Amino acid sequence: MAKRSAQRWVPVLLSLIGGALLWAAWPTSPLTFLIFIAFIPLLRLADTVESTGKYYGCIYLSLFIWNAGSTWWVGNTTVPVSGLAANLINTTVMSVPLLGYYRIRKRLGTTASYFALIVYWITFEYVHLNWEFSWPWLSLGNAFAMHPSWIQWYEYTGVSGGTLWVLLCNISIYHAWLLRKRYPVPISTFIWKTGWIPAAIIILPLLLSSLVQYTFKTPEGPSTPVVIVQPNIDPYDKFAENNASMQLDKLLQLSKQKTDSQTAYIIWPETALFTNGAWENNLATEGSTQSIHYFLQQYPKATLISGAITLKHYGKPDEIPYTARSMDDNSSYDVFNSAVQIDTSGTVQVYHKYKLVPGVEMVPYARYMFFMKYLALDMGGITGSYGRTPDENILTSTNKHIKVSAAICYESVYGEYVAEHVRMGANLLFIITNDGWWGNTEGHRQHLQYARLRAIETRRWVARSANTGVSCIIDPMGRIQQPLPYWKEGVIKGNVTPGYILTFYVKYGDLISKAASAFCILLIIYSYYLRFRQKKIS
Repeated sequence: MAKRSAQRWVPVLLSLIGGALLWAAWPTSPLTFLIFIAFIPLLRLADTVESTGKYYGCIYLSLFIWNAGSTWWVGNTTVPVSGLAANLINTTVMSVPLLGYYRIRKRLGTTASYFALIVYWITFEYVHLNWEFSWPWLSLGNAFAMHPSWIQWYEYTGVSGGTLWVLLCNISIYHAWLLRKRYPVPISTFIWKTGWIPAAIIILPLLLSSLVQYTFKTPEGPSTPVVIVQPNIDPYDKFAENNASMQLDKLLQLSKQKTDSQTAYIIWPETALFTNGAWENNLATEGSTQSIHYFLQQYPKATLISGAITLKHYGKPDEIPYTARSMDDNSSYDVFNSAVQIDTSGTVQVYHKYKLVPGVEMVPYARYMFFMKYLALDMGGITGSYGRTPDENILTSTNKHIKVSAAICYESVYGEYVAEHVRMGANLLFIITNDGWWGNTEGHRQHLQYARLRAIETRRWVARSANTGVSCIIDPMGRIQQPLPYWKEGVIKGNVTPGYILTFYVKYGDLISKAASAFCILLIIYSYYLRFRQKKIS
């Protein structure tokens, strides 16, 4: 009786272990290697739990532990319940590929189910990367962000290659354990026949990474001097109505500390300018812009790139997007989280952030539920959903032959999006962000680590300006240089070199995810065909 009672708790124990392993393996934990076995408890659940409902409850518990443990900080805002809601929703979405794996295992057996798990999970991550409920923070390939020397081959596969690696390792180790359990043979025989397979799956990508790293050549050519400013302004205070001029003075004073006659770019963080919004058709004549122009006259080679909040007015009804807001005169306008480029020529280039944070900067699919578009979480500044109308994709400096992709905050998590800008001609990557909303938590540290993946995928230098930290420079191999500590005011002076070679990943995109999506569709069609045939026979 006691043994039977203990057996009933085994699935719960497996759920707890699986969730704990996934949490412990996630950046910025030093236990990354645990990701190679973290899915094994979930695989075991599929083999031991007979009830679909019980299996779903077990995997939900495991995935929730992973979500809550790794991203609990999303609730460290003025609305703490938002974090719990985000974790619950993401757990629900994450459970779908595991349910698909469980069903295939019951119908088609072991080999087909392992293939289905890989295909379903990678497809899930790809969908989660591209729909409006997007939250790719926990894509499995992100787990290796702290170890760029392990994943130099991301220049070919992107993050989905890391996801494939994780799943293959877990499946091969688990399958080897099952064979060892069923057919107890001497350890030497086991290693010779089976045990070498998971070892090879783990070791070969590491060797490949070493080879790529050994043969890689950093971009050659004239270096570009940059100055990166970290003003350390509390994000919950920076949008106060009377603070804009004081913040501008602080940014200019900090910039002056290390700007010289050779400086090519000065980089300020997200929403550093026009905190209460400025009309795009008047940006060149704004008081802040004029102050910057006056400052840049002292450094004629310098160009400023800064985060800003900009406003765009729509005069014609047929050009009004669904994100637009109404004015008192019944006309419409949009608010954008933007990056602006200002130089001594008097022109201002504007880039609009496109990858917006669900629930904070936009309400997903609000165009189908128009009444919900103002429900975005208020975290200071102008509330409601931001606009998504594209403007400049690349910020171009014609006299320097330099094209910059200015990824704003959350956009730096999207490998294909950044790669698309490099394909358009960007030879430098600037990341401007404001990570202080979530305090001194894993949020800003994880975000920093993910930036290293973009450097490897595109082989571009990255200059990162974060309002409260961590600001730094990242080389094309993903190594961090001159990091400024969190919650510390400071300035970085360094050099970056424009790159012109396009990696395989930049040229062709995420081929692994696209192939997995195609196989996923075929598997779903085939499973429905089998169900239809069985009904017809019965």
